[in-house]
Amino acid sequence: MHISIVFQDEHLVVVHKPSGLLVHRSPIDKHETRFLLQILRDQIGQYVYPIHRLDKPTSGLIMFALDPETAKHMSLALEAQKIEKTYIALVRGYVDTQQVIDYPLVEQLDKMTDNLQKENEAKPAITEVTPLARLELPFAVARYSTGRFSLLKLKPKTGRKHQLRRHMGHIRHPIIGDTSHGDGKQNRYAHTHMQIDRLALCATELIFEHPYLGQTITLNTQLDGSLRTLESIISQFGTFIHPDMDLLGLF
Repeated sequence: MHISIVFQDEHLVVVHKPSGLLVHRSPIDKHETRFLLQILRDQIGQYVYPIHRLDKPTSGLIMFALDPETAKHMSLALEAQKIEKTYIALVRGYVDTQQVIDYPLVEQLDKMTDNLQKENEAKPAITEVTPLARLELPFAVARYSTGRFSLLKLKPKTGRKHQLRRHMGHIRHPIIGDTSHGDGKQNRYAHTHMQIDRLALCATELIFEHPYLGQTITLNTQLDGSLRTLESIISQFGTFIHPDMDLLGLF
């Protein structure tokens, strides 16, 4: 497997992680033999330090440091919310207005990977939601005569585990393809009529200040895999909400 490198210098490397690839080895998926960290390490010929995470089913931009000092600096920047991440998601139903989801989340601890002695109290969690387009497909689903979906831009202002998936489930607009917090009927519908066979969530933009150059770096990537079918689906059945939707370069 060849990993697409979006940015690289002597301190940092940012790549596009495919959906279905773990960032690093995990006892949760013991059968997996491929990991982004190892593939990237072998590809560029040096050790890499992950700065943040992407869930296995989520694709898009992820940052690695190339030395411990840079890793520490960027980890502190992440904790201080100085690294801005933007995701594109397809969700169930219509979301027509921009909004902020301010809903504290209790940390979801995994008995195999997390310290179960951690305090399990709800912590602040904030996500900015901007609707880009809505889709109405002329095929019945459940008790509805048509299938209705929204394409959204999501900006997490905090970094809780599964925050975007849980927040969208909380407002009853789950992300398509989410098997933990989503809607099975809608997921099957999207697979049948839109050929989307994965979690419809991609990290498309990353903005940060370079730790040594003092410059703001803005990186972008396109939707990948089966999410690219949304280009034709939107052209057939979509209505743009955001005036710059056709200029975002998502496809």
